Amino acid sequence: MESEVRKLTLRTGISVPCYVQGHLPAGDDDGGAPLLLLHAWSESWGSFGRLIASLPNVPIVAPDLRGHGGADKPSGGYTLPEVAEDVVAVLEALGIACTHVLGSSSGGYVAQQLAVMRPDLLASLVLVGSPLSLHTRPPFADEVDALTDPISEEWVRDSLSWYRLLHTVPAAYIEDRVRDGLAMPAVIWKESLRGYYQAVPPTNAGDISAPTLILWGAHDHLVPRHHQETLASRIPGARVMVYEETGHLVLWECPEWVAGDVVAFLKR
Repeated sequence: MESEVRKLTLRTGISVPCYVQGHLPAGDDDGGAPLLLLHAWSESWGSFGRLIASLPNVPIVAPDLRGHGGADKPSGGYTLPEVAEDVVAVLEALGIACTHVLGSSSGGYVAQQLAVMRPDLLASLVLVGSPLSLHTRPPFADEVDALTDPISEEWVRDSLSWYRLLHTVPAAYIEDRVRDGLAMPAVIWKESLRGYYQAVPPTNAGDISAPTLILWGAHDHLVPRHHQETLASRIPGARVMVYEETGHLVLWECPEWVAGDVVAFLKR
């Protein structure tokens, strides 16, 4: 499939780069809904590169979220509902009326908020290492609050150790994630994190009705299993799949497994 990175100007007042792969149905087009990818905090759409390579025949939309990657970086607008509204604006800018959504880690939190706010837009939902709740100040928040510009490359590299890896991840992929971190000014690190942990958890605020697949690494020390089971219990028909030999960063460690399970889920 052909692909390109488009620069989108959103009605929410920011511009974001958005990776687009394949044909996007518009209006009454009978083509299949695309797969919208929502990246984690401090990453960019590029974090899905290895997953995208395993989904060559799937129409895909992957924007940088507000403040991240090549997106505009205003000082405000980082509450969870505001970030989800940016995603709605991305879909509007592309003329997409319905989409499958995959969110990784905190990107899954945004995906849940989108599903609560705009159920009409979702054909299905895939949550990968996604939290039930971020409504507590995380242990590394003090480190983030102490950040000043320019962001230290050494600090960004050290921050990746917050997430335990059980599989070898290509060095080039890690370097891309370091560049993602360096692309965020200190105020964005702080405001975007605060927007997540101050938010009302989406499933406390409303219902999710979209068919849902939950993927979770058995060695995830940030998102406990009972939270995944609670999340699944709040979404009718949701299914939890456990990857026994992975941690929190499922998409970093085994994108090919995720791709296979996502394709099977979308076919159903």
